[in-house]
Amino acid sequence: MKILVLEDDRKLAALVRKGLEAQGFAVDFCHHGDDAFALASTRSYDALVLDIMVPGRDGLSILRNLRDRRIAVPVVLVTARSALNERLEGLNLGADDYLTKPFYVDELIARLHAVARRAAGNALTLLQNGAVTVNLITREVLRSGKPVELTAREFSLLTYLMRSPGQTFTRAQICEHVWNYHFDPGTNLVDVYVQRLRRKLQDGEENPLIGTVRGVGYRTRALPSSPRAGA
Repeated sequence: MKILVLEDDRKLAALVRKGLEAQGFAVDFCHHGDDAFALASTRSYDALVLDIMVPGRDGLSILRNLRDRRIAVPVVLVTARSALNERLEGLNLGADDYLTKPFYVDELIARLHAVARRAAGNALTLLQNGAVTVNLITREVLRSGKPVELTAREFSLLTYLMRSPGQTFTRAQICEHVWNYHFDPGTNLVDVYVQRLRRKLQDGEENPLIGTVRGVGYRTRALPSSPRAGA
């Protein structure tokens, strides 16, 4: 998941970043509301985490403007205050959830998964292509019904490619989404991770799940689902 977090407390922001990235999230951080609004209104995110009390545009103002523009990205509001009227205002503006400081990062992660699941619909919690099935909630990966152990980055890479079968992603796009940094033409990081995935998925058949588009990048093929064992 690609997440934007607005938090002006830099110590808390560092803790949140560490926790989210450890779970495979790609995270953009802002400490000023104006910067967060500029990113949220021009880039695509799976969810936003907006602190209400920040310099510049506050979280409620950003939420209001995004909804006025019909940007329906899921939003979790965060505040140090617990007044009922503030929570109600945020929910009435279109917030999907609410957290009051202090909070556990694990709780934030659970809420992000929940709002993304509600936004996508339960039917999109499973990705399946050929013999490979991915549960986006439990983070379980199966190949022909057998579990495949992936690292957080490998899981993020696989789901990024599988969400759009047939679409070619450049190495630069993959780097930005999975590793959250700009692509260095001198690195083979993406290629190394694709090879790791192929080995773990035993993806060496004539028509592999992850295909190479020479000179461009990678894509997942639209493969028919494998028959169930014993069928």
